[in-house]
Amino acid sequence: MSLALGRRMLFAVICAVAVATIYVAQPVLAQIGGDLGIPESDLGWIVTTGQLGYLVGLALLVPLGDMFDRRKLIAGHLLLAAAGMALASVAAQLWLLLAGLALAGLFAVVVQTTVAFAADLATAAERGRTLGAVTSGVIIGILGARVLAGGLAALWGWRSVYVVFALLLIALTCFVLRLLPSDPRDARATYGAVLVSLCRMFRDRLFVSRGLIAFFLFASFGTLWSGLALPLAAEPWRLSTAQIGLFGIAGLAGALGASRAGQGADVGRANVITGGALVLLIASWLANGQAAWSLWAVIIGVIVLDFAVQAVHVSNQHLLTAAYSHRTSSVIGGYMLFYSFGSAVGATGTTAVYAAAGWAGSSLLGASFALCALLVWAVNRNVATDVRHDVLV
Repeated sequence: MSLALGRRMLFAVICAVAVATIYVAQPVLAQIGGDLGIPESDLGWIVTTGQLGYLVGLALLVPLGDMFDRRKLIAGHLLLAAAGMALASVAAQLWLLLAGLALAGLFAVVVQTTVAFAADLATAAERGRTLGAVTSGVIIGILGARVLAGGLAALWGWRSVYVVFALLLIALTCFVLRLLPSDPRDARATYGAVLVSLCRMFRDRLFVSRGLIAFFLFASFGTLWSGLALPLAAEPWRLSTAQIGLFGIAGLAGALGASRAGQGADVGRANVITGGALVLLIASWLANGQAAWSLWAVIIGVIVLDFAVQAVHVSNQHLLTAAYSHRTSSVIGGYMLFYSFGSAVGATGTTAVYAAAGWAGSSLLGASFALCALLVWAVNRNVATDVRHDVLV
């Protein structure tokens, strides 16, 4: 195994495990509620707390990667995320559980520091390939977390989920310190200057346009994955939770297939790939909208949607890390703010629309988000990838 391939695999595993810590609670909420005596109306806070911690970390912690040795920073964040998972595993009260999940979510932003570090270590000719492999780890973590957590909880209870992930995070810390190179940074950079640099990026058209594409992209993604269980559990299918979870395998297949989009970005096709994938994203909703009539149509739609989302995501990050080569951590952190807000809008919007207009309404919402992303791309498709020096400093 080559050194570059080994690092890509390690980066991908770090991303998969770290991002999974935010999502593992979803399939075990009922178990947690029953064990701790939490009312059903309060269970949503268990998932929301980790996501809020993650959002804070994107703004305040990820820019630290432009100041400190990222090998040590990644190791430290993994250990602190492990501490949060360990705290959650022994929690006997809701407030202690939420404290552990908030801590784990806050330091789960190690994902973005890892992506930025991977992009910097890769050669210019392999940056897209590397980003494709590493961000595939993120998709594996998001979609695979539910399957793994459900299996562990069925065997040993919900606390075992948090114990296992704490141990995985600790093991990854050891691998990071042993296998990754040191990463000296600019000692003159201050935290305030780095945050100012991040704020200045919001004045740049390339950054804002790619961020808006990400917002609408993941709003469409969130519309599907936060709402699909509703029509599948209803008539005429009445699928179980386990059966609905299997649709994640189809999404995983689509996302992994799109990892090759990074190779196209390496040869200058990132912008073309973005436009083509967004057209596919809109088309996928024609199939996903058939959930009340055809499961096969939904499977095809899920594969196409996740393929399109991953292809655009990799292309966006390739363009931004190339343009902001001296501020890769800050630009990835800022970009992921758009991602997080988009996911939240899609998740809340789909349930509200479903209650009023059924799955047809939710599908129209998801397609509308995809269309907005395509329009943003069309208006800004000729924006140069070069960024003025004064934006970077």
